[in-house]
Amino acid sequence: MSTKQTLSAVVVTAALLGPLFAVAAWAQLQVYPAKGQSPQQQQQDRFECHQWAVQQSGFDPTMGAPAAAAPTTGAVGGAARGAALGAVGGAIGGNAGRGAAIGAGTGALFGTMRRNSQIREAQQGSNAQIDAYNRALGACLTGRGYTVF
Repeated sequence: MSTKQTLSAVVVTAALLGPLFAVAAWAQLQVYPAKGQSPQQQQQDRFECHQWAVQQSGFDPTMGAPAAAAPTTGAVGGAARGAALGAVGGAIGGNAGRGAAIGAGTGALFGTMRRNSQIREAQQGSNAQIDAYNRALGACLTGRGYTVF
């Protein structure tokens, strides 16, 4: 497998699996009924606190991972722009074909780097929403007499 194929596989895997791990983060919250609340009371409190946390954070873990904006560019777009710029530069230097090839390679590299950066930024935004939900849920449950960890 080439380096380019390996890089593509890693990016696709991260894009597909990242939201799954992010959604699982909210499920890790442990709640203990510190004041002897009944199971029915726990269920009611958990539901009401969930609704409040969704309002506060804008994230509902029952709806899946927050939608992330699709990356706006990638290797193909970068390669096309790089080839165009390289052809112009190559034409000035007397070899448009060589300039286009160099530009395409450079553009693809920078396009891939930009796409990876956009994916990381989108994931960080998702994690921030999950953290906000967890904090709100924990605050609500703590206020109702539960120990949250």
